Amino acid sequence: MKVNAASKAIPAGVGVAGVVALLLWIAVEPQQAKVGLRLPGEDNEGAGLVSVPVDIKGTFTAGEGKAGDLPGAWPCFRGANLDNISTEQVGLAREWKAGGPAKLWSVELGEGYAGPAIYKGRVYLLDYDQKAKGDVLRCLSLSDGKEIWKRFYGIDIGRNHGITRTVPAVTDKYVVTLGPKCQVLCADATSGDFKWGLDLVREYKTVVPPWYAGQCPLIDGERVILAPGGTALLMALELETGKVVWQTPNPRQWKMTHTSVSAMVFKGKRTYVYAASGGVVGVSAEDGKVLWETAEWKVKMANVPTPVPVGEDRVFLSGGYGAGSMMIRLKESAGRVVVETVCRLKAGVFGAEQHSPVLYKGFLYGLIPPTGRLVCLDLGGKQKWMSGAKERFGLGPFMVAEGMLIVLDEKGTLVLAEATELGYKKLASAKVIEEADEAWGPMALAGGRLIVRDLTRLVCLDLTKVDNE
Repeated sequence: MKVNAASKAIPAGVGVAGVVALLLWIAVEPQQAKVGLRLPGEDNEGAGLVSVPVDIKGTFTAGEGKAGDLPGAWPCFRGANLDNISTEQVGLAREWKAGGPAKLWSVELGEGYAGPAIYKGRVYLLDYDQKAKGDVLRCLSLSDGKEIWKRFYGIDIGRNHGITRTVPAVTDKYVVTLGPKCQVLCADATSGDFKWGLDLVREYKTVVPPWYAGQCPLIDGERVILAPGGTALLMALELETGKVVWQTPNPRQWKMTHTSVSAMVFKGKRTYVYAASGGVVGVSAEDGKVLWETAEWKVKMANVPTPVPVGEDRVFLSGGYGAGSMMIRLKESAGRVVVETVCRLKAGVFGAEQHSPVLYKGFLYGLIPPTGRLVCLDLGGKQKWMSGAKERFGLGPFMVAEGMLIVLDEKGTLVLAEATELGYKKLASAKVIEEADEAWGPMALAGGRLIVRDLTRLVCLDLTKVDNE
């Protein structure tokens, strides 16, 4: 995931920046509100929740692009370790010349906030073709952005604060996507050959979230993990065949949200954690059985940020629209797992509208609504610092790499800052997307190449020292 999507999106983003800021302001300061709320679907040109049959195999088109002979990978939402931290050490620049980092290439896109995945010199993106009316899995060259291949399937989707939100998941053999209306596509990661498809609405009675799906597929070994929130709360499928390995029952009929599934290890047992409409659940990675759940955390509107595991026994939860945040702790008691609340924070201390917080060296970093200021939080719930009044990033994405926070504001300015609890220290900033509109999509970093996007453009930047010395 995250993005962001998606009420904004997750895993990827949703909404119009001013509208979202307004909604947040109203949620925090209702007595000052002078105008009405803009609710999901108000700019939607006709998206409904009724699913019609979709030929997910669709059509394949080969392009002229070639995979780049370049190092590094960002194979899924929030990177290989699902924490939005790059572990590569390639020598990123800590300051830039006046022009900022080198811009290597850019590609025009359909409206949305879907983020890219990077693997073996290829960039994977789930786009939407607004003229042909269909989802498009695009495979581009990391070297120059040229299209290697694309796979298209027709589905009519109206604009609803953009269209796309999700990030593909990719391995040596497979790439898996989840479309705005919950169609799942698995293709060969190299050739683009169709492997299998699944319509969650038709086959699992999934209810498409208000601003379309923002959940990003999670590949774990030879399985892909999804949270339909219909007849199955979570499920594991074989990557090769799409065959169901296990399903988690959903007796309370909790619905899909915009959040993505995260993973943690508790008491030696790998666990998938998901924030559904009615609460948060942890299920066994082995068989999908519920290990714990709590209804203490619910986000009434736009449940977007993904749960962030903190060590072996804690999970940090955050939301927008006044939801604030909460830390929970897992404990074993009488043969069962008990969930207790460690702390609950008001939105002004820490909340998250779109992008999930990043846990780095014992501190949490994130952008809090409605100001979009960068905040560092200790694990006891105390703010260590907040960026200045002029250092606001809106609903932009952020990550950590080589000890630095890399933050893109929603107007296309990229900022480097020290990732430290000692205070906000900006190292560099540069406009990297001219006339940017809603630059909310999750970023991807591999081999020093950072891929960012706004509503309609994908841009590749070189963040290494080579071009900046």
